[in-house]
Amino acid sequence: MDNQQNKLVLFQSKNIRRIWHNEEWFFSVVDIIEALTESPSPRQYWAVLKQRESQLLTICLQLKLESVDGKKYATDCVNTKSALRLIQSIPSKKAEPFKMWLAEVGKERLDEIENPELTQERMKVIYEQKGYSRDWIDKRLRGIAIRQNLTDEWRDRGLTHEEDYAILTSEISKATFGMTPGEYKKYKEIPDKSKANLRDNMTDLELIFTMLGEKMTTEISNKEKPKAMTEHKKVARRGGSVAGNARKQAEKELGRSVISKGNYLHGDIKKQLKRPEHN
Repeated sequence: MDNQQNKLVLFQSKNIRRIWHNEEWFFSVVDIIEALTESPSPRQYWAVLKQRESQLLTICLQLKLESVDGKKYATDCVNTKSALRLIQSIPSKKAEPFKMWLAEVGKERLDEIENPELTQERMKVIYEQKGYSRDWIDKRLRGIAIRQNLTDEWRDRGLTHEEDYAILTSEISKATFGMTPGEYKKYKEIPDKSKANLRDNMTDLELIFTMLGEKMTTEISNKEKPKAMTEHKKVARRGGSVAGNARKQAEKELGRSVISKGNYLHGDIKKQLKRPEHN
């Protein structure tokens, strides 16, 4: 997930910034260089190195990492495999310990693949650090599991393209909330450039009805086994309609709309989640 929080890890008292992207960790190149060389000008060192070995640029991605001024800037980053390639170009006595350190980081990921509960624990910590309540986090993680079940169901029915998933997700969302995810983000005033996840900006009730729509779609699809895309769309609308009808009934009981304009970026969702929790 692109929206995972940036995280610092230590290598021999040096902070290495990293970010979760495309299901793996990416590390700041300049932080790696500083840790290995103790250069007073790691950025300049990197500028010279990539001029000398231009192929190093092909192993880098520019991702936004937080700087010392608290702002996020596009930063050259490498995954674990590319970090090992980078090390080969840096003469340093610390290269071997750094390789061991990367191996340990890689082991964490392998452990998470073998035991998904470790991934959930990591995600809980990330959301807690962002200020979300435990009650909201539980719903968010449950929603992720339900979403995974839905995409697995679609995959079992022969749908493998992300574009297809996006189309069907829009159908569920329209039937549940009367808006596509894109329209929902605009309603919540979430800027496109932020790349913020819509569900991270939902209230508890919005998450609950999102889960209901996706769970019902999974159950109906599993029962009827649609094949053509037109059939999948009908199933998605039906699943979303169950959640949409439940939402409307809830709104009658509450006397207000379940759909919230609040978003986490403006602090609205965060304030709602700061309400006292009942155990």
